[in-house]
Amino acid sequence: MSRRVYNVLFLCTGNTARSIMAESLLRKVSAGRFNAFSAGSQPKGIVNPFALKVLESYDCPTEGLRSKSWQEFAVDGAPAMDFVFTVCDSAAGEVCPIWPGQPMTAHWGIDDPAAVEGTEIQKESAFVTAFRYLRNRITLFAALSMDGLDRMVLAPRLREIGQIDGASFPRSEAG
Repeated sequence: MSRRVYNVLFLCTGNTARSIMAESLLRKVSAGRFNAFSAGSQPKGIVNPFALKVLESYDCPTEGLRSKSWQEFAVDGAPAMDFVFTVCDSAAGEVCPIWPGQPMTAHWGIDDPAAVEGTEIQKESAFVTAFRYLRNRITLFAALSMDGLDRMVLAPRLREIGQIDGASFPRSEAG
């Protein structure tokens, strides 16, 4: 029996750091269950060197990563997405294209590490922090059993994952 492979798109405005790291992370932890993609509403056309450095330091794949427009995924012949996650507040507030396949969506906002000013060490530290938050969320997402879950059950869980602060487990309702 073959398992279904789900397509996941991570969105950010510039597609230089957070969405790129999320794409790479899901590729690493997916165990073949997910195809990971990333894109931006206003792609800068480059991948931030700190994002690549952090990904490589955690043995995440970097081959083929590139900054690209979300329009690549909204045209005929593009892979139909099952999930679309915004990882920056700017992209979450923008009017997105209509995605083929009516994917489930959630906002998993992470502070922009590329906006941090300071020494090289401070900048790299911001990327490591963003990476860890993304890793925690993506690990929880990848561990979800998709079999038998309908949209009504899965949608709140996806939103809940987006609200964690980098902890390995979601906060309780009281916390």
